[in-house]
Amino acid sequence: MLRLAIPVLIQQLLHMLVGLVDTFLAGRFLEGNEHLAAIGLMSYVLWLVPSMFAAVAIGATAMVSRFVGAGDKPMAVRVTNQAFVTGVIFAVVVTASVALFGDWFVATVQLKAEAATLAIRYLDVLVFVVPAIMIEEIGIACLRGAGNTMSGLVAMTVVNIVNVAVSLCLVIGIGPFPQLGWEGLAIGTACGHAVGALIVVGLLIKGCAGLQVRVRMLIPDFGLVRRLLRVGLPGGFDILAILFCHLWFLSIINTLGTLPAAAHSLGVRIESLAYLPGTAFQVAAATLAGQFLGAGEFAKATRSVLLALLVGGAILVIAGIGFFFGAEWLTAQFLGEDNRQAAEVTVPLLRLVAFTMPSLALTMILTGALRGAGDTRWPILFTFIGFLGIRIPLAYLLAWERIEIPVLGVTIDGYGLGVFGAWCAMAADIGLRSLLVLWRFLHGGWKKAKV
Repeated sequence: MLRLAIPVLIQQLLHMLVGLVDTFLAGRFLEGNEHLAAIGLMSYVLWLVPSMFAAVAIGATAMVSRFVGAGDKPMAVRVTNQAFVTGVIFAVVVTASVALFGDWFVATVQLKAEAATLAIRYLDVLVFVVPAIMIEEIGIACLRGAGNTMSGLVAMTVVNIVNVAVSLCLVIGIGPFPQLGWEGLAIGTACGHAVGALIVVGLLIKGCAGLQVRVRMLIPDFGLVRRLLRVGLPGGFDILAILFCHLWFLSIINTLGTLPAAAHSLGVRIESLAYLPGTAFQVAAATLAGQFLGAGEFAKATRSVLLALLVGGAILVIAGIGFFFGAEWLTAQFLGEDNRQAAEVTVPLLRLVAFTMPSLALTMILTGALRGAGDTRWPILFTFIGFLGIRIPLAYLLAWERIEIPVLGVTIDGYGLGVFGAWCAMAADIGLRSLLVLWRFLHGGWKKAKV
């Protein structure tokens, strides 16, 4: 478990470092809360774009891990090649969508004035590396299914080094590099993903973890593609549903103004520290569950998931303690004197989210186990119950002072708690979903999922 989890943990740490560096540069060297608000939306975009390939990545991880566990390496190689064939189609659609609907997207999430303009300028650069993001996501997902998390770590290490170095040089203007300010952040991100894609392609052409991309296998095998998507689409749809609900949640906060949006952005960046162990042990649980089920060892599949939950959950609880007692210090590290007001709003958010860490561990790690086993339909249901039944309506009620429902012609008085009220709704959602996914895991139906 640790052999699988630790490289992913380091990889996620490096990935988070990019977001933290972007927030640091925006908060320290780019004046005004609009830069923090815009970088907050871009953090969601950099979650959204990779998530558009989640259906293929989840299906590839589940199928590769099953075939590797069953000792059928040739089928694992075939799945890898067909995953890239499918990914190319997805990449064309996603690239066109970002190019054509980027402005509409920014307007939809209610980002205000100058912050919206900054976000659109960032998207104009990012669109060129959407295919590179696809290669990273699907290639690393296949390698993880084969039990190799080190290669993904190496690739993403280089991605992050390039990203941070280029962004830093171009935002500040170090040495011969021009001082581009905001555009420097976007160019750094694009350069990092371009290099990462080249590394992943090189690893799979050479042959890594028993997997290899071969030209003759890149001819579409529609039967295998359908099988891959049958497993992956529910999980991919689940991730996209979570993301779009997050964006809906973000739009509620953005309507409160630039300061609440900036505080939310900073709070999410710092909270992402807790997602590191959550994601690492989620990947470990998914890979081990899939491989042990493929080998027919159901008891070991259960034990491996429980072990991942125990260790990962303990780390998240420690992170929660750090958020509660270190909230003021954490926020102070990212902001200059011009943005101190945002820090004051962020501190209560971090202290609130500290209490959700046990629930977050249950939700992330057990959901990963279900997806790795191929049981991808139940998490979708839990997502809709949590977000549409709890988080979104409760966020309106707690954050806004007045809620107008034009269709019904009614107005409801809210509590007017602002961004703190919205985060209370988030905490309630995470708590409910953790109980639902725990029930499904204890039920045991995930062990019988077909891939």
